[in-house]
Parts: sequence; C-alpha cells; structure tokens
Amino acid sequence: MAIKDFDRRPYAGAEDLRAMQDLAGRVWSPGATWHVGDLAWERFQHSGRKHEWATMLWSAGGRTAAWGWADAGHLSLLADPAHASLAEEVLDWFAAQAPGPARTVVVSSTETHLFPALDRHGYRRTDEGPFFLHMVMDLDDGLPDPGPPAGYRLRAVGDADVPGRVAAHRAAFHPSRVTEESYRAVREAWPYRPDLDWIAEAPDGSAAGFCLVWLDEANRAARIEPAGTVPGHRRHGVARAVCLAALQAARRAGARRAVVSPRGDDAYPVPARLYRSLGFRECARSLGYRLSA
Repeated sequence: MAIKDFDRRPYAGAEDLRAMQDLAGRVWSPGATWHVGDLAWERFQHSGRKHEWATMLWSAGGRTAAWGWADAGHLSLLADPAHASLAEEVLDWFAAQAPGPARTVVVSSTETHLFPALDRHGYRRTDEGPFFLHMVMDLDDGLPDPGPPAGYRLRAVGDADVPGRVAAHRAAFHPSRVTEESYRAVREAWPYRPDLDWIAEAPDGSAAGFCLVWLDEANRAARIEPAGTVPGHRRHGVARAVCLAALQAARRAGARRAVVSPRGDDAYPVPARLYRSLGFRECARSLGYRLSA
C-alpha cells in the first residue's frame, strides 16, 4: 500500500487513544516499547499536559498503522512492521513539530523495522543518559508467595485509597507531578482494572508501597507500570511482596506473561535487581537516537 493511501489525522481524544492502543496490542511482543497500559499511564498520569503534546495517527482501512507523539524535542512512535515506510512520514511530521536540532527518539532493540528510517533521517545511536531494560517472565511457571513483612497488609486499591496511593507515589518518585486528579483519570482509563492496582499497607494504615499492573487481554500479557516504595519502608521486602501480589492477581485475571522496563544503567540498579529476583529475565533494551548535527 502506497503512503498516499493512508489517512492522517491529529489526536482528538479518547477514541484516538484507543486507536493507538489497538496498534500497540496488534504488534506487541515482550521486547516492545509500548504496551496498551503504558499508553494509558503516560497520557493520564499528569494533569494539564495535553497542550504540550502534538500527536498524529496514520490509518488505512479503519485500522491504525502508525502514530507519533511529540513531547518538546522527543518523539515516541509506533509503526506496524507491515507498513514500516510510515516511520518516514512520522519522522517528517516530527521535524515540522520540533524544527530545532535537539531531537531525540527512543525505540526498542527489537523494533528493527524502525532503524532504516532513523538512519535516513540523520539520527544516530547515543549512549548518553539512562536506558531501560525490557524484561519478561512466564506466569505459568508459578509465583512465590508474596509473604508481606510483619505488620504489613497487601490489598487492592479502592476509591477511598486514592489520596494515600498518590501520596505514596509522590514520595517514591519525588519530585512527581502525579496528583489525585490525574490518578483518578488513570483509574478511568481503559484498560485500568482496580483488582490489578495493589498497595502494601503499613502498620500505621498508610500506603508503604504499590504496584499497578495493566492487562492486555488479547495478548494475555501483564505490564507493571508503575511500582514503588515509600523511602521509609525500603529494604524490608515491601516492593517484592506488593509486586508478587499484583502479579498473582494478573495471573488470576488471565495473564500468562508479565513484562516490566526498569532502568538498566549503573546509576539506578535496584529495580532491575528486584525484578530479576522475582523471575524476570532481559529480552531487549531501549535504544536512544539523537539527530546528528
């Protein structure tokens, strides 16, 4: 199919997010950059940022074939490998959105169909800054018992828990722009499920740790995004317990594999170490590209 046969339209709301998620689900693999849950989390975790993002979708025959999401000088993109030439159009569109020289793109090492377009548009691999591992585990192999630390309780998040859940997130990822308003928007987004959003409740009743899992039912694939522990509760086994509880819930909901993408650089090694201890193994990594001067 020639490029001219594709329709292009700017992002206009929830229906287009579902279209972006549809493509992510159709081309998903354990090493992919995007899972349907990532898109919901990234679009809604912060309030008031929509004016900062230009997003364009390409489709044919009623199906999304590619999309690009520009955030200042950074591009997130996805293109169906069957229509890899659309990556050229996405990069041309991005150049018009961010005409300066400081343009970056991050893809997965498994998304080899994007490499030629990046090369032709003058992007070169860079090892600057952090990178992320793509890790996978088979949930059919069984999971250890969560075994929460003494005095802690593991449970799913309810509506009344949102303030405490947000406070825990903001403490774990300080500074954070996640708010109660934005987290309620996350909870209203497809495919959020409250039974896959877990907290470790401390003896004082506060949320000490959390793990949100997103389920792609079509691929039977669960995605951890995000998980964290409040600083005062670290090194007690809280993160391990709450992640295992959430993954067990995902398996009960039909997931057969789970994926997660912690940082892989030496500056932030603890999360990857935790996930390896749970049974995750590396299957790919993120690759950063920068526009060559």
